[in-house]
Amino acid sequence: MVGYAFMGAAHSHAWRTAPRFFDLPLAPELAAVAGRNREGVRAAAAKYGWDSVETDWRALIERDDIDLIDICTPGNTHAEIAIAALEAGKHVLCEKPLANSVAEAEQMAAAADAAAGRGVYSMCGFSYRRTPALALARRMVAEGRLGQIRHVRAQYLQDWLSDADAPLTWRLDKTKSGSGALGDIGAHSIDAAQWITGRNITGVSALLETFVTERPLAGDLVGLGGLGAAGAPRGPVTVDDAALFTARFAGTPDDGAASGPIGIFEATRFALGRKNAMRLELNGTLGSLAFDFEDMNSLSVYDAGQEPDAGFRRIMVTEPSHPYTGNWWPTGHGLGYEHVFTHQVVDLVTAIGAGEQPSPSFADALQVQKVLAAIETSAGNNSHWHTL
Repeated sequence: MVGYAFMGAAHSHAWRTAPRFFDLPLAPELAAVAGRNREGVRAAAAKYGWDSVETDWRALIERDDIDLIDICTPGNTHAEIAIAALEAGKHVLCEKPLANSVAEAEQMAAAADAAAGRGVYSMCGFSYRRTPALALARRMVAEGRLGQIRHVRAQYLQDWLSDADAPLTWRLDKTKSGSGALGDIGAHSIDAAQWITGRNITGVSALLETFVTERPLAGDLVGLGGLGAAGAPRGPVTVDDAALFTARFAGTPDDGAASGPIGIFEATRFALGRKNAMRLELNGTLGSLAFDFEDMNSLSVYDAGQEPDAGFRRIMVTEPSHPYTGNWWPTGHGLGYEHVFTHQVVDLVTAIGAGEQPSPSFADALQVQKVLAAIETSAGNNSHWHTL
């Protein structure tokens, strides 16, 4: 694994936990973790259960005892690490968004395609796909339970940047992160919406906003944010704080129309009181469904044919028949954020063991990257409609 902060902790937990609750075709061994700070990476290895440490990610790729590279670093490093690993015959798990630009993502997708021909596979970490309720939503859409999809409504609301004195971290530096709320959390909504509906976004009209343009260069980190040091010099924020966009999805002959569903998306890290409200609602001709990650163990469903006057009903997604949940606790004993990463490891290792391409592939992640780029293009052009 390369990187050992927030995502590194989540991924480490997943690698340790997956084989203890699921029957996997291969046994993960936590061979080594890499980070530039020797003291920091040693502490992380001891805490998270890694056997050894490296201070240069290239050393991981050179080691014969390592088969897979897990990339948990800022976006500006993804392309170099992933391409080198794939060319060296290592499988790759790469955090989202795939890269900081479409050009980098295209290079990564090409490298992944070439590697797959040699039996070397890669996957992008859009972890929310592994939330049981969202996986159930995808199943219901695929079964035709909602009929023809007309509306897609997505929000990802957080508040950890609301304090104007929160310190300037790498997530606020475009050269490292690629974008702000758009790529950090909006990318999850884009991927989930496309995955659940089975349709790609084909056009957008967007607005990006930066509310706080300068932040302290020093301070105490707490979670993702924190408190800037009093009197510390301030540096420029070079990413968006919030992103809004409307979207059109691809149509199919079954739609009976020239184009597919319409969508509206919002991503912000300034929604006071919203801690991790990743929300998705779909409205179709036969029914609707709604999800909020702050209530992640439930899915709200409306069936217009069965009880048209009853409104939504709440499904507790903890039954053995629901995706992933049968390997965990008795019915009604909910799961948490960390479990989606365990499911990610399960799906990745299962695919590698079967010699199959894991999902989402780098090609899938490239599609999301193209949507992110289209949003930035539209926002930079007075919100004019931009077709992918």
